[in-house]
Amino acid sequence: MPEQNQPSPSGVRLALITGAAGGLGRAFALGFASRGYKVAVADVNAAGAEETAEILRSKGTESLALKVDVTDVASTEAMAAEAAEFGGGRIDVVVNNAAIYATVTRSPFEEIDPAEWDLVMGVNLKGPWLVTRAASPYPGDGGRVINLSSATIYSGSEQWAHYVASKGGVVALTRVMAKELGKRGITVNAIAPGFTLTEASYGLMENAETYGVDRGSIKRASQPEDIVGAALFLASADSSYMTGQTLVVDGGRQFI
Repeated sequence: MPEQNQPSPSGVRLALITGAAGGLGRAFALGFASRGYKVAVADVNAAGAEETAEILRSKGTESLALKVDVTDVASTEAMAAEAAEFGGGRIDVVVNNAAIYATVTRSPFEEIDPAEWDLVMGVNLKGPWLVTRAASPYPGDGGRVINLSSATIYSGSEQWAHYVASKGGVVALTRVMAKELGKRGITVNAIAPGFTLTEASYGLMENAETYGVDRGSIKRASQPEDIVGAALFLASADSSYMTGQTLVVDGGRQFI
């Protein structure tokens, strides 16, 4: 991941986005495409990844669809190698968006199935580690890593211990990686979105459009574009002296 202000051989920067078959990941892909990036779209759902890539291509963006299991070393390494080749030997931005969210079972912490606990931790916490580990050598000097946490780590959402713990771990991982990768000019930051209206969120409850709006300083529901703007800032030269930080983007429901 080279220095942000240095052009790639083709003059176009590359963003690698995981969990981009739909929802917030697809919104990230569209956002980076709108800023002139090539976009590598990665997801365990290969058909969904290809659909996102086709949407980007229809808008004139060079895009590559990749199937990846973010919990698997070989899979993440193959994904990163293909993405880097597509990017002319470099990966400029990594957005670690892949997560288990809508399908997580809500239950008291003592009743959580240990197998589901391991699955959530594997995708939501191990995933960002493995993806960043695989991408960092291309070519290994400069770049941006953006991890997705969740504002729920500050409120402690009941009956969701495995999800909340996994997203809290993302913040801790972000800080460690910022220290280690900062020596190579790579910044690592996180975004902690509040409840955002995606396909997954609509599937969680009937009143998704109004959920939590009364608790926010900004009295409207969060749209994916609200989160995308924060990612574009963290990928830009404007944030070049900012690392190890977590941006809470929740309409002012919580002040950290």
